[in-house]
Amino acid sequence: MKSHKVFRLLQLVPEPLPTFRVDVATLFGKYLPLHGVICDIVGRAGKGELVEGAYMTQVRPAEYSGRLRREWAFFKLCLGRVLATSKKQCDLIQVRDMVSIGLLTMLMARCKGIRFAYWVSFLMSEGRIARARSSIAAGRGKRYYIVLLKGLVERFLLYKFVLKWADHVFVQSEAMKQLMVERGIAIDKITAVPMGVDMEMLHADALAPRRLAGWEDVPVLAYLGTLDSSRELTVLLDALLLLRRRQPSARLLFIGDSPTASDVPALMAYAARLGIADAVHVTGWLPSLQALALLRGADVALSYVPRGALFDYSSPTKLLEYLALGMPCVGNDSPDQENVLRASGAGYLAASTAEAMAEQIGVIFADLPAARLLAAAGPAFIDEQRSYRVLASRLAAVYKEGVAQKP
Repeated sequence: MKSHKVFRLLQLVPEPLPTFRVDVATLFGKYLPLHGVICDIVGRAGKGELVEGAYMTQVRPAEYSGRLRREWAFFKLCLGRVLATSKKQCDLIQVRDMVSIGLLTMLMARCKGIRFAYWVSFLMSEGRIARARSSIAAGRGKRYYIVLLKGLVERFLLYKFVLKWADHVFVQSEAMKQLMVERGIAIDKITAVPMGVDMEMLHADALAPRRLAGWEDVPVLAYLGTLDSSRELTVLLDALLLLRRRQPSARLLFIGDSPTASDVPALMAYAARLGIADAVHVTGWLPSLQALALLRGADVALSYVPRGALFDYSSPTKLLEYLALGMPCVGNDSPDQENVLRASGAGYLAASTAEAMAEQIGVIFADLPAARLLAAAGPAFIDEQRSYRVLASRLAAVYKEGVAQKP
């Protein structure tokens, strides 16, 4: 039901516009306006035309070839929009994953009497620190000392000033919320907004399953998503090797790619060392409908998320998509995945080892009809608990009844 009370927010995001991040585009561009929460969005320069009607306004800087010019143009645009915003025009200014811009925006919002929120979708500073330290240890160059320093400074500013002084903090998961409390952020101003699924766009009945040529009559596993080396997808190759001792014809389909050119060749080289390269295929990036059709053609969908200081606080999307499609699936015990699998009862939970993943996949193949019957509960669970329709309703209430009402 639409609300007559309009809540308007100015949101600064680090993504290029138009953005393909569903938790930005779908939440703020599609569902929140149905609840009277409308968004003016500022993002980086991106390719493609801006979609009219998705937001109240959309602004991005001109595209420049040099990195410094691009960063400066975006920085000026963000702060310029904040300076031009008045309390009459805006109920809340929200910054996503940008510490320096967040700190300056918060100070300007205070001067204008406008409430300020910060959205943490990923532990960016911690990630930068970890990558820099790893690169320094590998001897990849002195510039990583600068990257390390930037990460350490931003982490200090984020926890000591931005999050403590913000009127509200949005995080990606309940695990991340608990981390923020442990780091001194007041629990009553933190809201966890996990990733979700747009059920209007994801209907299994509308997706005709498709298989690769030559894979029509073999057991097929599928993984949908980024193949970045940080995802440690060699675990899935190890699991396939173990599974093929019982299912010699089993194949693994990686639907996706990596932004780093060396990651996929390294993954396939590992498969070759295991002697299973002919049982593995990488599609590269595909249009959404093509990717989902291949996913639907698989027997079992896999979601492996590395355990550790970064990914334990994430909210993975792929498992939600598998459940929304009613597919038999196996997910490892990353906190958000474990919560979803236990609550839904629609998938199979494994420990974060190749042996445990292979064992649960074997359970599914031992009785595939039973696994499909179990998976049939997935779509209703996602629709009721993790659809963007439901998440938007909850988030709108936080904005209107929580953030806006506090003194």
